[in-house]
Amino acid sequence: MENTESLFAWMTWTPPVAIFFICVGLMLVGMTLWQIRSPSIERKGWLPIPTTRGDRLFIGLLTAAYFNLAWAGLSDIHQGFAAAIAFVLLLIVMRWG
Repeated sequence: MENTESLFAWMTWTPPVAIFFICVGLMLVGMTLWQIRSPSIERKGWLPIPTTRGDRLFIGLLTAAYFNLAWAGLSDIHQGFAAAIAFVLLLIVMRWG
């Protein structure tokens, strides 16, 4: 059996990567607790489908991920700017999507 150390050797675990995964985990826990406390209802925003909070979180996270990938592939500007813009995109989708 392959040891766990070589299984994760391909991943560069840096503080920003760890912070990213911690934030995503905290977001999921927070959304779960919010859903238990106050169940969401579907609503229609500017997205072409009715969505719940969870749907908008998923769509927002995908939007942020694709934006970051495009930024990394097409720009030499620091990735921190992309992360800030992606966070704003996530907030926009969550609020008005």
